[in-house]
Amino acid sequence: MGGDFGPEPIIEGVVQALEEKTFLPILVGDREEILSLLPQYYADKVEIVHSTDVISMSDQATNALKRKESSIYKAVELVRKKEAAAVVSAGHSGATMTLATLRIGRLPHISKPALATFMPTVIKGKKSLVLDVGAVTDCTPQNLYEFGNMGEAYVQCVMGIEKPKVGLLSNGEEDSKGNALTKEAFKLLQDLEGFAGNVEGGDIFSGEVDVIVTDGFTGNILLKTAEGVESAIFTLMKQYIRRSLPAKIGALMMKKKVFATMKKEVDPAEYGGAPLLGVDGCAIVSHGSSNAKAIKNAIFQALRYTRTNVNERIEELITHKRAG
Repeated sequence: MGGDFGPEPIIEGVVQALEEKTFLPILVGDREEILSLLPQYYADKVEIVHSTDVISMSDQATNALKRKESSIYKAVELVRKKEAAAVVSAGHSGATMTLATLRIGRLPHISKPALATFMPTVIKGKKSLVLDVGAVTDCTPQNLYEFGNMGEAYVQCVMGIEKPKVGLLSNGEEDSKGNALTKEAFKLLQDLEGFAGNVEGGDIFSGEVDVIVTDGFTGNILLKTAEGVESAIFTLMKQYIRRSLPAKIGALMMKKKVFATMKKEVDPAEYGGAPLLGVDGCAIVSHGSSNAKAIKNAIFQALRYTRTNVNERIEELITHKRAG
C-alpha cells in the first residue's frame, strides 16, 4: 500500500507473476481497494490480509514498530510467524528494513543486515552484486567482513556462481590503499576464499569481480550516482541523435536490437528489488516508484531466494571461518 503509486502496480505485478509461475501471494492492505483493482479471475488465487494503516514515505522509519495495523508491519509479521516465506515491499524502505531486522530478526552470526543490489557489467548477461547500498551507513570492519560472506553466499546459491570473486571497494587496487575502515576490513576479508582484494569503482562494471563490498553510506551514493549517469547517458544520446540526420537513420536501424538490449541491461525493473541479506527470512526491498514489471521481478527474486539455502550458506561460511 505504501508505494509511490499505491497498490495498483503492485497488484498488476502480482498478476503478471502468477501468469508465469505458481505460488500463493498474500496481499496485505485495504481489502476493498485490493479487490477493486484485482481482476476477478485472480480473486481465488490470492489471499488478502486486511490492514487499516499505511506508512507513508514521509513517516519516520522508527515509528513503524508502533504501528501494528500498518500493511508493512502485518506483512513482516507473516514472515516472522512462518505464515509466509518472504516479504516484498515497494513502500517505505527504512520501515521495511527496520521491521525485517527487528521483527523477523537477524541470522545468529550476523550483526547487521545489508541491502544488496545488482549492477550491469560489460560482460553480456553478467551482473555484479554490491552491498551494502543503504542499510548500514556507519560500518565496522566486522560488518564489512560479514557483508563479504553474505554476498558470496548469495551469488553462489541464487546466481549459481560456484566460486565467486569478492572485492572490497577502495580508492586503489593496491593492498595499502584505503581508509581506516577498509584497511581493517581487508585483513578480515582475507579469510574469505573468494577474496580478490581491493577494487576501484570502475571494477563494478567491468565484471572482473562478482561481489563488491562497501559501507552503506558509500554504497548508497554509488547506487544513486550510477542511476544518474545512466539517465544522463540516454538523455545525451537522444539529444545528439536529434541533431544529425545520419544519426537518426542509424538510431532507427539500431533501435530494436542495440538500444533495446542496452536499456534492458541497465533497467532496474529487470531486478525488481534489493534483497536484505542477513535477516532470518527473506525481505526484498523495491523502489517506491516500481512499475508492475519491477514488482513481478521482485517476486521472482523472492521465490529464487526462498527456494535456495542462502541463509544456511551464510551461516556456514561465517561459522566455518570463526572455527578456523
